[in-house]
Amino acid sequence: MTFKYGIDHLDLDIVNGIADGKIKAELCQEALDQINKSRQNVDKMASSDKPVYGINTGFGPLCDTQISPEETHLLQKNLLITHAVGVGEPIAKALSKLMLITKVHALSQGFSGIRLEVVERMLTFIDLDLIPVVPEQGSVGASGDLAPLSHLFLPLIGEGEFWGQGDKRVPAAQVLAENALQPLELHAKEGLALINGTQFILSHAITALTKMRYLLDLADLTGAMSIEGMQGSESPFREELHKTRAFKGNLEVAARMRRFFKDSQNMADHEECDRVQDPYSLRCIPQVHGASRNAYYHLQELAEIEMNSVTDNPIVISDEEAISGGSFHGQPLAMVLDYASIAAAELGNISDRRCYLLLEGLHGLPRLLTTSGGLNSGMMIPQYATAALVTENKSLCFPPSADSVPTSMGQEDHVSMGSISGRKLNQILGNLEKILAIELMYGAQAIEFRRPNTCSDLIEENFKLIRSRVAKLEEDRLLKPDIDAMIELVKSQAFTVSLDKVEK
Repeated sequence: MTFKYGIDHLDLDIVNGIADGKIKAELCQEALDQINKSRQNVDKMASSDKPVYGINTGFGPLCDTQISPEETHLLQKNLLITHAVGVGEPIAKALSKLMLITKVHALSQGFSGIRLEVVERMLTFIDLDLIPVVPEQGSVGASGDLAPLSHLFLPLIGEGEFWGQGDKRVPAAQVLAENALQPLELHAKEGLALINGTQFILSHAITALTKMRYLLDLADLTGAMSIEGMQGSESPFREELHKTRAFKGNLEVAARMRRFFKDSQNMADHEECDRVQDPYSLRCIPQVHGASRNAYYHLQELAEIEMNSVTDNPIVISDEEAISGGSFHGQPLAMVLDYASIAAAELGNISDRRCYLLLEGLHGLPRLLTTSGGLNSGMMIPQYATAALVTENKSLCFPPSADSVPTSMGQEDHVSMGSISGRKLNQILGNLEKILAIELMYGAQAIEFRRPNTCSDLIEENFKLIRSRVAKLEEDRLLKPDIDAMIELVKSQAFTVSLDKVEK
């Protein structure tokens, strides 16, 4: 397929496909016409005596200062230079690329008044993999992601840096010269169109959604392996039960758990046992994992709306009118990113509880998952790591969107802090990968004590994958390499967790 910027509907899979080079994206004639018409409207307003914010006036608290046509170009250049004040380490190159892609789509809808030449130069950057360096800190997420977007577009005017080979940072002027590209001169409104917007927040949301989608599925697998190890009950996952409280996420998780246990000899061996109920961390997986899945869907819905929105200011609607509003404000994403942070943290929270359960020596399992306890500590200490990571995630769950610090001499007196929300969610997900990796190691060890019983085909497939990298623990050994190997399997998304793929 070929995606048409400014025309087609962008979603999670398409934006990732464009970024990965698997989906071609271009400007069609309809988009070209939209861009050019909007530019004509700006040119007319810029040459008039009527003050129009962002076109022939200053910015922020200087909105009542009119700028002459002769000064317009310098104003736009100054805008990028003065707002490029980001600090901290740079964001990943992949995030900067997502920012470029989503910005092109927004600008191509014909409401931003930018010249076609500028949009085409951004596409050249994407096509040649010339990705600007963007610092991770410094955005308050309200007048758009001003600082990150300024850094993203400094190379248009020959300033800033690009990523080079081996994560080397190269001056933009040098890279432009090497690719026979001349720095651009920005015209009326163009600087503002470039740096107003939520693409920094949005790109963090896209990255988080992509990772969280897999981790939600993986969490179900880890829970299923732990239940197999504990020889828990299947009854909490029955369809009849969940139809009586039909939250979307709950229903999906319960169905997935039933598939994970399908034809399990080990689970069938437990059917006549005298245990009445399992602890919540086993029994309530559909409710807890399902709630996190519901939060994921909420974030996905809002992020896809944002992917297809125009978020700069003002919005050009005719040759006489540009509406100055607040579509750059990051609150719609900031709040749901904070919600998703809690959801991701809870997946880790309940996973840690299952790890602890597996160590207690209940229901036929040896304490610490070793038959040589005393001389050997077995699997005791990795749970310390999960406990630490869980607590770290809890500390990251404070919602930045609940805070606001006025900026711009009070003109921007309520801000979203959505950039921080996005960054924190991705931190939490990074910790969650490590927690689930350890639970998978525990689950595999516990299943060893249920042999010769076999589990479902899915569980056995993933068990074999674990054993290809991590051997059964017989006596104490250095566990750090085992944990690192498990984390790598999780990060590379090596586990079979998608039931769609299995059934096909």
